[in-house]
Amino acid sequence: MSITTGDFRQHVTVQTLADKKRKHEPIVSLTAYDYSAARLADEAGVDLILVGDSLAQVVLGHDSTLPVTMEEMLHHTRAVRRAIKRAFLVADMPFGSYHTGTHQALENAVRFVKESGAQAVKIEGGTTRVPLIRRIIEAEIPVIGHIGLTPQSVHRMGGYKVQGKTAHAIDALLAAATALDRVGVAALVLEGIPREVAAQITAEVETPTIGIGAGPECDGQILVFHDLAGLTFNPPAKFVRCYCNAGELISQAIHSYCDDVRSTAFPTDAESYHLPREARRALAEPEAASGAFGK
Repeated sequence: MSITTGDFRQHVTVQTLADKKRKHEPIVSLTAYDYSAARLADEAGVDLILVGDSLAQVVLGHDSTLPVTMEEMLHHTRAVRRAIKRAFLVADMPFGSYHTGTHQALENAVRFVKESGAQAVKIEGGTTRVPLIRRIIEAEIPVIGHIGLTPQSVHRMGGYKVQGKTAHAIDALLAAATALDRVGVAALVLEGIPREVAAQITAEVETPTIGIGAGPECDGQILVFHDLAGLTFNPPAKFVRCYCNAGELISQAIHSYCDDVRSTAFPTDAESYHLPREARRALAEPEAASGAFGK
């Protein structure tokens, strides 16, 4: 669908996200990892596109987000950047890219802006991340926070489990959200937490909240592109809504292609290139061929 309204022609910025929270206009977010997906998302009017470290699983075939590297994230963010004309582009800081110190985190955040065209970076973690997030923001780079179920903490958490189910855990989430709000994050991803807790956080912070498995009271929502389109091979999480089964359609198309090649139904004459008339005649007449092809 082409973009025809004036509003969709405006670039989404940090201020746009803040305005949407103030006006109670939901923020539509989606991941993308390549030019094609990003272009479809941008043209559909998605507000925020995240090149997530979920790239490791849905594109590169790893069983967690941990193995993906800075170079891989930069490569895919550059591809997504080429497709976007409107949406706000965020890149995930992969595991290991900010864990050994503020200097390392700042250097890698700068790389995302300079080398891939990202407009913000996303960092997982709560109060312990505040010093390095403050330093990145001071360097004029917007930061998206991420609390709750943080996939880079899968080993510490003992799996991908809902967070914030006890009074102590809820207090920790509220403290983390408040600390990130005060340091000035541009948005805050709430993942895998009870709806009631996400609603309380959303009401108490000025920062726009973006939910994934956190209920409808968040200021916006995000899904993984491959989950939305039915392109994953594992059973979806409870919070995932599959809007189409593109995987089945593509599989059927590939099977049909295999059948057509094996039966010689593809390619047809109409799908083949042909020599010009003079060249065909020369090819059919060996005596004339040397002259025709020798010129």
